[in-house]
Amino acid sequence: MKIGVNVPNFGPGTRPAVLRDWARTVEGLGFDLLMVSDHVAITPDVAAQYPAPFYDPFTTLSWLAGVTERVTLGTTVLIAPYRHPLLVARMAANLNDLSGGRFVLGVGIGWARQEFEALGVPFHRRGALTDELITTVREAWRDEDYRAGDIPVWIGGHSDGALRRVVRLGDAWHPLRQTPDDWRDTLARLKKIAAEEDRPVPALAPRILVRLTDEPIAAGRRLGEGTLDQVRADLELLRADGVQAIVLDPFAGDPEETRHPEDAWAMLATVRKEIIS
Repeated sequence: MKIGVNVPNFGPGTRPAVLRDWARTVEGLGFDLLMVSDHVAITPDVAAQYPAPFYDPFTTLSWLAGVTERVTLGTTVLIAPYRHPLLVARMAANLNDLSGGRFVLGVGIGWARQEFEALGVPFHRRGALTDELITTVREAWRDEDYRAGDIPVWIGGHSDGALRRVVRLGDAWHPLRQTPDDWRDTLARLKKIAAEEDRPVPALAPRILVRLTDEPIAAGRRLGEGTLDQVRADLELLRADGVQAIVLDPFAGDPEETRHPEDAWAMLATVRKEIIS
């Protein structure tokens, strides 16, 4: 089971040198993946959670590809309706080529209505536009001109529509920050939909919060949150469920955290030493 880290590419403390140090820390600790998020227009609904500066994922990962050697790079998740499919196909193929085949394309439909309005993209069509993008990107990658190689496509979402999209079009299901109960319920629905579609269950690659506490958390606890024993049990649960990759998300929600990345690095080092190694 591969273990990765979602690196904050936004917020008041984020700068090129900090992103470089994040990449070197993630790779140096022996993690398998380094992934970043996506927003284009930092409208008020986006800024409330992920304020500027917000570094574009393709640009950021291209920069980080040059300062890393081994770690896989990816998007968690690229908001598919915001971009032309052929542009995504080209940029993903180029990044995969430039990084030596180290790219994963994670996609989702998006949630920020004001950002959709700012970009002139109809919010109600975001699901259909995502389906169109994935289909077109895969078709483009079959063209030798793109030099795409074998790029995995991870698809986020928890609704039945999202799960059907994963089964029909994705290589892996990439849900974000679920509770243990949510995980069990949604995984059961994914398997049911795969059976209805007469298709195999896709690979499982959840992104989970990682937040260590001194005392156990009971009500409302999300996967990856709590004491070392609770987080260890979560990873064992996911492994037993057949998960092939986990992305640890150290961002707890306060943008001021980005001013002190060393706190997150210390936590990740503890997780690596006490749980994963």
